[in-house]
Amino acid sequence: MRFWLMCGAALAGTMVANAASADTLRDALIQTYRTNPTMTGARAQQRALDEGVPIAKADARPQVAGSADFTQNYRGLSAFRDNGRSVTAGASASYSLYAGGRVKNSIRSADARVLAGRADLLATEGAIFSEAVAAYMDVIRDTSIVELNRNQVRVLETNLQASRDRFEVGDLTRTDVAQSEARLSDARSRLTVAEGQLTASRENYRRLVGVFPGTLEPPPPLPELPKTPDDSVRVALENNANLQASEESAKAAGYDVRTARAGRMPTLDAVSGVSYTDYLGTLDKATGSAAGLNPKDAWTDSFVGVRARMPLYQGGGVGARVRQAQAQESQALERVIEVERLVIADTRSAFASYQAAIETIGSAEQAVAANRLALEGTRAENTVGTRNVLDVLNAEQELLNSEVLLVTARRDAYVAGFALLNAMGRAEMRDLNLDGGPLYDPVTNYNRVRNKAWDWSNDPKPVAQATRTVDPAMDPAAQAPVTPPSN
Repeated sequence: MRFWLMCGAALAGTMVANAASADTLRDALIQTYRTNPTMTGARAQQRALDEGVPIAKADARPQVAGSADFTQNYRGLSAFRDNGRSVTAGASASYSLYAGGRVKNSIRSADARVLAGRADLLATEGAIFSEAVAAYMDVIRDTSIVELNRNQVRVLETNLQASRDRFEVGDLTRTDVAQSEARLSDARSRLTVAEGQLTASRENYRRLVGVFPGTLEPPPPLPELPKTPDDSVRVALENNANLQASEESAKAAGYDVRTARAGRMPTLDAVSGVSYTDYLGTLDKATGSAAGLNPKDAWTDSFVGVRARMPLYQGGGVGARVRQAQAQESQALERVIEVERLVIADTRSAFASYQAAIETIGSAEQAVAANRLALEGTRAENTVGTRNVLDVLNAEQELLNSEVLLVTARRDAYVAGFALLNAMGRAEMRDLNLDGGPLYDPVTNYNRVRNKAWDWSNDPKPVAQATRTVDPAMDPAAQAPVTPPSN
């Protein structure tokens, strides 16, 4: 999908000339990709999923533990004098030789969830980009509507003044003047509403993109879209990230069932250890010798062996966990079909909305041209007395309505077209070729952590990656404490 690159070259001169006052859709999407908190949060969530793999692998590695005890005895133990004491230290190691498939399937489940998370991350990109495109087009639409209404107010102000002048000379009646005044008041109300909607659209843009919109450039044309809804659905079923995520989640749920079944199986561990005990000169020599203890009050023991465990009855807990995992797998399988249905419906809906908006654009363009011609004719006829003031006012309103419809249809067509791209799985950063720096690659973090085996390994302290939109003057954290005046 190279249309962004071609449009970027075509708009390069405009971007340089208006860098301080104009935004482009490329700029908006790159800014969104870098600083939108939903995206940066999804990346952090994916890094958390990556850690599920080394957590699962930890059970396949040796486990080593150490212990130390100090005991002070006063009375009551025959082997000690009064105030006897001892120090004990030891270390043990174990290694799982066989766990019934629990470790292996836990690792597989974690890997499947990592793949599901990557697909979710792509789905988040597509969803946020779709919102950003809609917000971008909303600002363009509402800016145009405000300008159209503002121009209408100016025209009606001129009409009202002309009507009053003609009323003064007896060419019009008081009714004609009142009609002009009413239309002007109505136009001013519509302008106020349009300005309020523009403010809301700008704030929504800032929420998604992270910066307040300046003068937005027209967006680049969309790439060629499929000709039929069936073609769109075929592409969506192959590429939609939400569907891929649900399929990987179902695989993970299947591995969870196998992990739960491993609770019924025997386990075999290799074990070893060493311990050291020192009675610190307080061991009764005679009693210690009679008991076969070391007369030097200290000794070391070590062992190595194999430990087997065969569960015979566990109160039904294992069966319940298996049935629970099976139910969760069933839910995940149903979720795949649910998402598949949703993808098909969204794709067909976006295709229909896009086609309807394209047809509306054609009709609205014809309506604008016809209403403009009708207004010119009505004004000309009004000057010769064959049309009255109300006819002119109606013609002006009809032209405004058709112009607003055209602006809205162009916005709807672009948003629906991009929504269709998103439904087909072609609205992620990797597809748009925005050339806004290196892409976030979740595989890099996965490869970094998947084989880590050190308990003291940490990442740097987390800091927010998204940009804030609060006005510094209103930020409580940025305000210096107020010193009370001295008496």
